Amino acid sequence: MKAIILLGTLKENGTSNTAALADFAAGYLKKEKIECEILRLAEHEIGRGTYIRMEKPDGFPAIYKKILEADIVLFATPIWWNSHSSEIQRIIERLDEVYDIINEGKPSPLDGKLGGVIITGDSDGVEHVTGNIANFFCSIGITVPAYASLGVIWEGHGKQKKQTKSSLTRYYEKEYASDAASMAKSFARLGGLKK
Repeated sequence: MKAIILLGTLKENGTSNTAALADFAAGYLKKEKIECEILRLAEHEIGRGTYIRMEKPDGFPAIYKKILEADIVLFATPIWWNSHSSEIQRIIERLDEVYDIINEGKPSPLDGKLGGVIITGDSDGVEHVTGNIANFFCSIGITVPAYASLGVIWEGHGKQKKQTKSSLTRYYEKEYASDAASMAKSFARLGGLKK
């Protein structure tokens, strides 16, 4: 099985809470024999629009190809004002064409894929963001299994906190290892890697 994590951090490079949590989750997926690629969206040119291919060429068609090749699609996002990041919203908008395909009575190109959410924040909002993304996934043919959300709300994620990747990983390992393992095992079980 192959997973792609679409990393919606606003930072183009370097350490971010969400990047560290995505790396942490990827480690647990790999323990379940699930290949994992993390694609940092801020590094790619993704234009505005609601189609996979826009009049002005950009990087989204290549990202969409990776989504099609994956068995598992994970959106990794920080919470900003009780919502997912603008990077994730851009992906949702560009995937709107999949919903158009379904409305035409055709099967979704994403049928059979599993989906999940990785979220960081420093206050509430995980349930709201998870619900919105899960609803979107279900609307475009992606199945969201049990335990497919890894949400970490912690004051250490605050905008002014300057955490290192190692300090973030230590905290995630101490407090969220069982959650990450449950998510990975759920994907592996539904994907046929485990009984």
